[in-house]
Amino acid sequence: MGIGILIYPPSVFPDAAHGFQVMHSMEMGGGFNRLVVPSQDDITKNTSQFLTWWSPGQYLVPYFFKSVVGSNTGHATALSVLLLALSGLAGFYAFFKKAGFTPVIAALSLVFIICQQAFITPYIFYNGGEVLLFGFEGWFLYGCLSIKKTGWQLLLFVLLSGWLGFFCKSSFIWMYAAGLLCIWLRLSAVNNKINIPNSFKTGMWLAVPAVISLACIYVFFLSRGENPAAISAGFKFSWQTFSFPLGSPLISGFSVDEVMHGLLFPAFTPFLTPAHTIIVLLLLAVGSVAMIAVIIRYVPKNDYRLFLMVFYIVSTFFFSWVYLRQLNISYEGRHFRIIGILIIPGMIYLVSKIKPVYRTVFGILCVALAFVNYTFFVKAYTFNKNVSARGPSGMAQEFIDQPSLDYIMNLDKQNKRAIFVFVSADLPLEITHNRAVNIDPIAPGAVVDTDDYSYSGHAGPLYMLLPVKYAGAQAQMFIKFFPGYKGFTQQKLSSGYILYSAK
Repeated sequence: MGIGILIYPPSVFPDAAHGFQVMHSMEMGGGFNRLVVPSQDDITKNTSQFLTWWSPGQYLVPYFFKSVVGSNTGHATALSVLLLALSGLAGFYAFFKKAGFTPVIAALSLVFIICQQAFITPYIFYNGGEVLLFGFEGWFLYGCLSIKKTGWQLLLFVLLSGWLGFFCKSSFIWMYAAGLLCIWLRLSAVNNKINIPNSFKTGMWLAVPAVISLACIYVFFLSRGENPAAISAGFKFSWQTFSFPLGSPLISGFSVDEVMHGLLFPAFTPFLTPAHTIIVLLLLAVGSVAMIAVIIRYVPKNDYRLFLMVFYIVSTFFFSWVYLRQLNISYEGRHFRIIGILIIPGMIYLVSKIKPVYRTVFGILCVALAFVNYTFFVKAYTFNKNVSARGPSGMAQEFIDQPSLDYIMNLDKQNKRAIFVFVSADLPLEITHNRAVNIDPIAPGAVVDTDDYSYSGHAGPLYMLLPVKYAGAQAQMFIKFFPGYKGFTQQKLSSGYILYSAK
């Protein structure tokens, strides 16, 4: 798969696409981690925003390879996916062995990991922080388990792992807390019992570098803008508030959320009715709790059981609080990926102890999971290869066809002061000579405050690419977002896209 995407690079998720826009701004002379775009107050000028919504690693790692190798963004991204996937597999293999599992069970655990759709997804859609976090978190767990005593090594590990983990993905913070809790519990124990003097001593050794690490993250990054944890819609209790985090081992470990294209909020036609979805979610929660309990009861690996229990409890409390406050964090299995990975060696260990007939049933389940997920990979990779358009970035562009993109690239070469407008965050990556505006898609019939989207002033020709389905009222709404431009003309570039121009 890695060789395949080096030939035909993947597409990109919207989150990572916003990061690549920052990278593009930096390449054009903008400051570190600053998104430079046309100002809404005066489109003739630019505005610069420090992007804190996502951590910077998702674009800086491809940026590094792009600079060193001299490739385009697509091939640099493909190389990042390949190397980070290998790093992640190696890290988890090392952790599983360190936790006491045999090389065979550790290796079989990797086989199960590569059957998960979360492992396959970056080869189709680069999802930024998810890729980096997978490449790092296995080594983080290995480091937490390798530390046997307090000292300068502990200080350095706690300090640097906080920075490196956050660099990969901002949501690492809760994993950071869980990992440090595991270290504290292990180093505070004497004869499997918590020793009070040891616990205070260990706590101080952990607290000082952790506070320094988190303080630097806040002062130099998070305090400079908004992030998903900064916006709350108020408290709201629902069945999924607690059941989704509780059900995360099965939801994430067996790709339930990915296979259903979103268990609670499907991207396409839902598999189940809302009422049936809640029932399934409650069953997954009960099944997950039972699985965790059985693993902790019957797998004789104390360190592994400690890590599994602590990470499961911390993730459940953290995300239940997040969902209860309705913070801007989605109900998606990818947020719980580490839980879906941690259950694997314990589950395989238990399966190895049961009767052959049940092992066969489990093997069939694994084969079925692999078949479904790799069927998805083949279809999506074929789409990226044969259907998606490609421009200067090298990324597979699924929200435009090649004739339309060719026309846009030609306009970009012919102009120097034009404004291009898109409704997909990845398309501005193809604009190399002019400025671009990205307006996130607006659902038909949604109540829109025009002032939130308006760009005042006039600055050279404006080219707005919209899907054909936007023609009519929705296209007129987008035209009103640019009151300084009059006399828009329409040009149908292909069966799927229309270009609205005003000069």
